[in-house]
Amino acid sequence: MAADSQSKLQLVHRHIRAFPDFPKKGILFRDICPLLKHPAALTAVIDLFEEHVRKNYKEVELIVGLDARGFLFGPLLAQRLGVGFILVRKKGKLPGTTVSVAYDLEYGKAEVEIQEDAVAPGQKVLLIDDLLATGGTLFAACELMKKQQAEILGCMVVIELKELNGIEKLKPHSVFSMVQY
Repeated sequence: MAADSQSKLQLVHRHIRAFPDFPKKGILFRDICPLLKHPAALTAVIDLFEEHVRKNYKEVELIVGLDARGFLFGPLLAQRLGVGFILVRKKGKLPGTTVSVAYDLEYGKAEVEIQEDAVAPGQKVLLIDDLLATGGTLFAACELMKKQQAEILGCMVVIELKELNGIEKLKPHSVFSMVQY
């Protein structure tokens, strides 16, 4: 990694803060709010994503952002790349005809959806979110893209919680994570 990229990564890392026992005891919550508050840190995140995409996925046509924090980074990246951005939302949040996929949560089930015409068969997509933990939501979004016959180039996150091994759930898709804990 070039020195400039390394300094950007350090800036990103410095603007992620930890909150012990949130939202419940035993959880160490990684907070991206300082990244969003600090313009240089947010710019560094988008710069690093852009560098990764331009190097590895020149053929990308759409950035797919996951509800809700993928919406913070995805449109900025899509604009830089000159490609479209689409939303993967929680069930019931999108108007018009939608396509959905259900998935299991730790305690129950959830569903994500896209508008039916959001992605065309064969379109090359990259999925983006703030965090990879167990991989459930990102996996469901990948299943949604497969259902629409999109070509999934990979997944990208700002933070990966390695001990939760979410990357295994996403195989065979590649995952780029900026910061790992």
